[in-house]
Amino acid sequence: MATTHVFIVDKNTFKYHLEYLFAGTGAKDYVLDFNNASNSRLNPTREKLLISMIADLNRVRIGDYVIFYLQQSKEVGEGKFYGIFKAKSNGFLDNNDNEQFLKTELQKSLTFRVLLEPFEVYPAGVTEWEALDEIRHIQSPNQLLWSLIYRKLKANRGNTMITIYETERIFKLIRDKNNRQKINSEYFSFDMDNQKIIPSNVNNTYTGRSEEINILPRLIKKHDEKKAFESHLQAYICQNVNNNIQLKSLLIQNNTLEWIGNEVSCGVGMQRIDIALSLKKENQERLILPIELKAVPASLLNVPQIQRYVDWLEQYYIPNRISTIQPVLIAKKFDNKESEKYLRIVESFKQFNLKNPNCLSLKYIEFEILDNDLIFEEHIHHV
Repeated sequence: MATTHVFIVDKNTFKYHLEYLFAGTGAKDYVLDFNNASNSRLNPTREKLLISMIADLNRVRIGDYVIFYLQQSKEVGEGKFYGIFKAKSNGFLDNNDNEQFLKTELQKSLTFRVLLEPFEVYPAGVTEWEALDEIRHIQSPNQLLWSLIYRKLKANRGNTMITIYETERIFKLIRDKNNRQKINSEYFSFDMDNQKIIPSNVNNTYTGRSEEINILPRLIKKHDEKKAFESHLQAYICQNVNNNIQLKSLLIQNNTLEWIGNEVSCGVGMQRIDIALSLKKENQERLILPIELKAVPASLLNVPQIQRYVDWLEQYYIPNRISTIQPVLIAKKFDNKESEKYLRIVESFKQFNLKNPNCLSLKYIEFEILDNDLIFEEHIHHV
């Protein structure tokens, strides 16, 4: 299986996404000035917004699924979900300037992009009510599409991932809505009058720029200046978890990464899992890893946060996708491991493990920066 990403489009942009087979997000007229660079002139709020969008894009892998959500408007009426497409590329940057591909046609800047290919493309969209409010075939609240409900309640996130079981549900809704009659074409457009994806005879080639994203130099600069960089750390791990040798050996090991999420909402409050991974073992058992990230050394506040993640997963995730929970804390290196403060933190880890016998023991990983690189190390003997 793979992660499914829901990209938000509007009545103007959807046509071009279909005709040129790409998805993207952007933030007003902001220009990203820190890609593959250590310095930035952006204020911290704008930088954090852009880095959060990079983190969302960095979770996209080739072969992942993509659904479009057409936003509600007077012309569209109720919002609708359309699909199904697959990611043909990794995410890339097409910065906001006069050369940004299709900027004039889109009437907005979409800086963070990914190329697509058709998987099963159906003409009609599933309405928001059908996807999120209809409960005729729902036996339990945990079967609702909470990832999309939380998105609606909290923020207008342009690229939201949904879980594997949510993917199965929304795919079924789209297929059933169209009586499983796919569009037999490689090229597409959108009929606004009928609000349907239609086949096209025109092969529009995507010829825009595709700059590789690298935020490590900026992360290191923020670290050295003792400024907040937790969002940068999230973006880095989302991009590199299965190709950074240390991260792969510590988190994925010999298992198969089948799903990745970031900023995974686990309640109607502000609680969010920084990164979550679903892994499949060779014996077909599954692991779900809620990962708490800290750009500062570990503290006594970390375990209560992780406990909230575990409680939510046990109630909402596990009933839909049976998995063993492997909680993870990744924090900046704690220098004085003989201190009373550190020993109390280790004791909190031990108490967490005793309280949660159905989980695997908390995995504690520290990072530091050496020779302009991030180094990760697990501390097993302390936990």
